[in-house]
Amino acid sequence: MFSKACQYGIKASVYIVSQTAMGNRVSLREIAQSIDSPEAFTAKILHQLSKQNILASLKGPTGGFQIPVGKAQTLKVIDIVAAIDGDSIYAGCALGFDYCDENRPCSMHSKFAEIREDLKNMLHDTSLFELANGFDNGLSFLKR
Repeated sequence: MFSKACQYGIKASVYIVSQTAMGNRVSLREIAQSIDSPEAFTAKILHQLSKQNILASLKGPTGGFQIPVGKAQTLKVIDIVAAIDGDSIYAGCALGFDYCDENRPCSMHSKFAEIREDLKNMLHDTSLFELANGFDNGLSFLKR
């Protein structure tokens, strides 16, 4: 459903929020290891999220990545998805047609439109802080 970059971006953001809540800044290497992602690929994703002001990147010996708890409570998963994948997930055709709408729908259009809207609402209603709490409490995992 999400691109690999978006999946890693969500996992990385959750991990960063979790660590920031404990007063830690997190290195690229630590993030990549914690979410089981290639370091170079993770760097590109984190750079993209930093450019979108989703996370802060601090250089130097005490540097690293962070997302303040207050910001994590207002940041939604939809923000990560928008920064990495854009909004194409909410507009695509279930059968992969280049163009599909109410006037010329594919055979799955009406059912898939409901699913896309439900997905968009769920991503809009889910904060990074909420996901980080599940991770911190051992209710969810960022790698297998």
